[in-house]
Amino acid sequence: MRFSVLASGSTGNAIYVGTDHTSLLIDVGITGKQAEAALEEIGVKPSELKGILVTHEHVDHIKGIGVMARRYNIPIYANLKTWNELDGQIGTIKEEQRQTFEVGERREFEDLGVESFGISHDAAEPMGFCFYHGKKKLSVATDLGYVSSKIVETIQGADAYVFESNHDVEMLRMSQYPWSIKRRILSDVGHLSNEAAGEALGDFLRGQGERVFLAHLSKENNMMELAKLTVKNILEERGLSVGQDVHLRETFPHRPTRLEEL
Repeated sequence: MRFSVLASGSTGNAIYVGTDHTSLLIDVGITGKQAEAALEEIGVKPSELKGILVTHEHVDHIKGIGVMARRYNIPIYANLKTWNELDGQIGTIKEEQRQTFEVGERREFEDLGVESFGISHDAAEPMGFCFYHGKKKLSVATDLGYVSSKIVETIQGADAYVFESNHDVEMLRMSQYPWSIKRRILSDVGHLSNEAAGEALGDFLRGQGERVFLAHLSKENNMMELAKLTVKNILEERGLSVGQDVHLRETFPHRPTRLEEL
């Protein structure tokens, strides 16, 4: 199994996951042109894509979905409540490309198993995904208001994680955002802070060399070095050596991470 975080942050999110036999995108919250360029950078042809999985309907996750689906005739997989919100936002999609993938369902895409799980966010029915290939597992969990025990149960035991570390609480509190937006971000249907990310990761990481990609960082209320430092300090307080037991990785808003292999 190979994967790359093509883009991550408040300006747009997209992830590639594939094997020798299948290729998928999770969200396309960037333009079609940006998605094509990111895929080209990691050596993947868009024409090879077998599906686009949708986590939820917010624009930073769906901006380029319609363009990519139409241009390359790619099926889109979303749950029914999300489809109700997508209609009118992504343009006309052929009926045969409109596929449903409900919360808690597992599907097989050739040799890649995909399991969906519910998350807490202010969208119609937001989801995260776990990917399975042989004995390897990748868990993708962003846009989390909080991390429930059910989420932990589903995502733990992975070899790699794409995990939200959205904001620094003090930066957010001091920001120019209206209080209503601050309250939303800090709520149980908002986004995970650096501190909350570190605490959650510390609860389920095994310290067996897992790779953790800190994702969905706020452009205004976070910095990658601050996110990494905060999470590192919490993990090391829990007895995990960052760089040995656990490897923290960066993601970027406008370029892909290198193609990782599990």
